[in-house]
Amino acid sequence: MFPALFRFFESRVRSTAPPPTGAPPAGLLAFYWHFIRQARVLFLGMLLSCLLVALSDTVTPVLIGRLVALMTATDRTAALQGAAPDLMAMVLFLLVLRPAILLFDSLLRFNAVMPGVTSLVRWQNHWHVVRQSWPFFQDDFAGRIANRVVQTGNALRESAVSGVRAVWYIVVYGLSTILLMWQADARLALPTVAWFAAYVLFLRHFVPRMRDLSKASSEVRSRVVARVVDTYTNILTVKLFARPSDEDAHIREVIDDHHQAIARHMRLVTQFIWTLWMLNALLLVATAGIGLMLWQDHRLEVGTFAMALPLAWQIASTAGWVSWEVAGIFENVGVVQEGMETIAVPLTMTDRPGARALQVRQGEIRFERVRFAYDPQRPVLEDIDITVRPGERIGLVGRSGAGKSTLVNLLLRFYQPVSGRILIDGQDIAEATQDSVRAQIGMVTQDTSLLHRSIAANIRYGQPAASDAEVEAAARTAHAHAFILGLRDWKGREGYAAHAGERGVKLSGGQRQRVAIARVVLKNAPILILDEATSALDSEVEQAIQEQLRGLMDGKTVIAIAHRLSTIAQMDRLLVLDQGRVIEQGTHAELLARDGHYAALWRRQSGGFLGDGTTEGKPAPASGTASPTAAPVG
Repeated sequence: MFPALFRFFESRVRSTAPPPTGAPPAGLLAFYWHFIRQARVLFLGMLLSCLLVALSDTVTPVLIGRLVALMTATDRTAALQGAAPDLMAMVLFLLVLRPAILLFDSLLRFNAVMPGVTSLVRWQNHWHVVRQSWPFFQDDFAGRIANRVVQTGNALRESAVSGVRAVWYIVVYGLSTILLMWQADARLALPTVAWFAAYVLFLRHFVPRMRDLSKASSEVRSRVVARVVDTYTNILTVKLFARPSDEDAHIREVIDDHHQAIARHMRLVTQFIWTLWMLNALLLVATAGIGLMLWQDHRLEVGTFAMALPLAWQIASTAGWVSWEVAGIFENVGVVQEGMETIAVPLTMTDRPGARALQVRQGEIRFERVRFAYDPQRPVLEDIDITVRPGERIGLVGRSGAGKSTLVNLLLRFYQPVSGRILIDGQDIAEATQDSVRAQIGMVTQDTSLLHRSIAANIRYGQPAASDAEVEAAARTAHAHAFILGLRDWKGREGYAAHAGERGVKLSGGQRQRVAIARVVLKNAPILILDEATSALDSEVEQAIQEQLRGLMDGKTVIAIAHRLSTIAQMDRLLVLDQGRVIEQGTHAELLARDGHYAALWRRQSGGFLGDGTTEGKPAPASGTASPTAAPVG
């Protein structure tokens, strides 16, 4: 029976179903309702189950009172015989009805809401955040983003469940208790009424302070996670520069801040607990005192007194639980509020209404009077007019900050031009879906990172439906097959099944680059972008892969960026960028014969590399550099 019940309740929420359209709302209550309404049947069920639990808890002291009253009878045998039906009802209530109520409540809370709603919130948070623009991730720590996505799911579920259970329970149980005592004697209910009034003031004083301290603590905790993840992600740099002590100081600072935040929080918790103890003690003493006075005056039966004291005691016990639950609600609300700073953020790069999939048949690319700036006061690209013919191979030349990578990022729709437009085969890419634009472009970047999955999965990322034979063929084209066969990871997986490690750290830079090239080979997109594609390879492997890349370029429109001019000298056409403008274009030979900017760069190269130095003795202009928070531009 139990396995079937578990499966039934566990399947009530389809946590990874497609989420509602649009970003989660920015208002706190609207943010909660956005997720709760997707499981509203479960939360309504919890209202019912909590009502039944509270009523059953109220009935228990009443039964105790009746048993005590029964035991005061002078004719015990007759009393037992007369109370037999009531006693049987008590047994059925305690052994059948109450366990069934508690089972229903537990199944709803632990088997339906806890796994289902938590996973639903985390999934939809991730689904939305992963669709944010590239600059969104550049402006924050990956560790902090991940912490907020994960923690918000748990905090939202906990606070929503506690809100239903704790608040609803204390209302139902408290009102039932007051009603029962009032029926016995109004004076007996006075301590409980006064306690409720004091309890409301108690919560009003402490809960907002706990919420604020919790939010502050959550923010500092996210900073701790962000700094720790940042250190671990860049552990090679830490080791190479022998700076573990500096990292200790960097993390010690934020841990000390977190320690102080927790300490402030715990001071309030101690005051909270002590004040609640005093309130509960006063309730018990007052109820017992009034009960004894009424009993002494023969105005209260022993059974009623035996009912009143357990009710007061249970209120006191429940109040502690409810107080912690209410405090937990607001602590979790603080975590949710902090998470909303990352999650409830509208997407900055969205497809236009009615956007269609880009169709590429020839591969012509046109930049028409394109202007772009990260900072309005510092333009990066100015009036770019470029036409790349179908199948043409062009190289972008220029120092760091000239705008080469920005041009590519605009083509990939990571950014939107300030003015002008970009067309592929006559289609404005601003009118096309972003995914369809990027699906038609294969790119090999200079800074290559791999997913922490198998080598085969990393290559197959270029074409998920590819067969094992196609994956291997792409690896051979990228000169990666031989080293892949020799791989073995820490779990004993070998060859294409071996995992690459986080960001591909188990592989050398050249090996990662070859896997990345294999991925693009498999993608086989009609437009190819090479951004220092062979920069991490040794000369022998680079020469072999350059030959393969020439084959890969056949029939494709190619844009290549390289600081080593010798690697792009054979392109059909070279475009020279400086201060965000195209100042020269032509073949390698034509540009050398012109003896202009490109020729000066060619002569200045040392070992074939183009640096950030000066041009003909003048400082390189700063106007083409990106803002500190923007993407590097080449």
